[in-house]
Amino acid sequence: MRTLFRRLLLLFCLLRYGARLIWLAAPQDHKLHWFATLVKDMHASDGARASLHRALPQLGPLASAFAESLSEHPELATRTLHDAIDAVSHLEAPLSPADTEHALKAAFGHPLAELFTSIDLVPVQSGFAEQSHAARLRKPDNGHIDVTIKLLRMKQVQQIGDEAALLCWAARLAEAFSGAARKLRLHALAESFAADVLRRFDPRTEAANLSQTGRHFEGDARIVVPDIVWDLVTASTLVTERIDTLAITDIDGLHAHRVNVARLAAHIVEVIAQQAFEHGFFHAALDARRVRVSVEPATLGRLVLADFSIMSSLSAPEREFFVHGATALFEQDYGRLAEMHRDAGHVPHTTRTEILEAELRRRSEAHFAVQTHERSASGLLQHLLGAAHAFDGNVSPRLVAAQKSLAQAETLARTLHPGVDTWNLAKEALGEIARKDLDHRGWIKRLSQELPHLAHIVPRLPQLVMRRLQQHHDRHRSHFDTAAWARELQSEYRRTRVLLWACAVCGGLLGAGAMWLTR
Repeated sequence: MRTLFRRLLLLFCLLRYGARLIWLAAPQDHKLHWFATLVKDMHASDGARASLHRALPQLGPLASAFAESLSEHPELATRTLHDAIDAVSHLEAPLSPADTEHALKAAFGHPLAELFTSIDLVPVQSGFAEQSHAARLRKPDNGHIDVTIKLLRMKQVQQIGDEAALLCWAARLAEAFSGAARKLRLHALAESFAADVLRRFDPRTEAANLSQTGRHFEGDARIVVPDIVWDLVTASTLVTERIDTLAITDIDGLHAHRVNVARLAAHIVEVIAQQAFEHGFFHAALDARRVRVSVEPATLGRLVLADFSIMSSLSAPEREFFVHGATALFEQDYGRLAEMHRDAGHVPHTTRTEILEAELRRRSEAHFAVQTHERSASGLLQHLLGAAHAFDGNVSPRLVAAQKSLAQAETLARTLHPGVDTWNLAKEALGEIARKDLDHRGWIKRLSQELPHLAHIVPRLPQLVMRRLQQHHDRHRSHFDTAAWARELQSEYRRTRVLLWACAVCGGLLGAGAMWLTR
């Protein structure tokens, strides 16, 4: 009902203000006569009719091209909207202390005095539909007492949900009247876009993303991920460990705390490369506002990534293509990279390898002509993905988002320490990930992924052999030789026994080798 009301309100505004603008354009004394004359002249004018016939067809291709670009690169619209939400965050006032206390009590289902010894009802940070508060738990959780409470303002969240529903309705209406809209699947695109935006305002999703990132970087001395107080995570609140931090752009503050900014700049590139291309789970809208630095004694100088609601992921084939494709590009092996593009389906199969190789060489060689400290790894890797467009090909939008995150990491690192060599840092980080995929670690990882399948297949080998022999017997029933069949059966049993022993021996050797390598 609320969405229907907003649709009617939108239609009312269009009619009201559109008609009002035309009414204001008319002369004050002869408005009705002016309207009648305007309609009569437009109807009688051949030029007006011709202009209208020329204008209307132009609107369709323009809208189609815009929608098609969004369907091929939805991350452009998503990131732009996230930036727009951040830009207008100051326009929404935070809740008053009384309203904040009421909202927190309703979210937790308990009086605040039962959960916290103290809580600051004045937000330390406020966004478009969220605000953060500092608090102290009454009972420690996993050794933590000081926490940060992220509270959603549900009125704004509901408004965003209504606007997303209105967008989906408009897309469905466009599909009903336009074949081009149906071809572009505007409704599916609008639903995906709306779901991505609403995911930003889901504390449970953000808590899950935060937990997974913490597991990926467990024990890593370069980054600290706040722990989650799971008992206090609700549909409108997220409670995490509070870490004293500084903005990564606060150079004077970092120097005052004796933080090594050169090492910190290197860690930014290494962590973001590892997050995107080794773990395949990364921040999709990384910028300076979402990167901070811990100034607590136990974690001084470590990176603290914020806002885990805007995340993206790479599939295993996408991650492997980028890592090994980047390695080939850094080594200027354009032929291997062209073959990888063809195998991944980024270009039509009719594309000649040598032409794609020449396009990659033309785009990339300029990066190797300058000094190392002037090179940009993300700029080079942009050509890794952009070369496919010259052949009417396309790459995954998630790959583009990962490359942009690496570009933002390079920008932050150079802002923090202009002398940092981001080229070699990215090259070494991606090279190390590629080596992990190709050496014994990648081999053991793939074998561990296949072992569950082998556990189901190996016990069935005798049954499969008997089925194969029975099929052979049925095909050659007319000239069946019992003795020959018995010899073949015994031979198959011997082969099966040898295979089982070989699997057992290889498994033992692999286990012993893995234990030796992990020492």
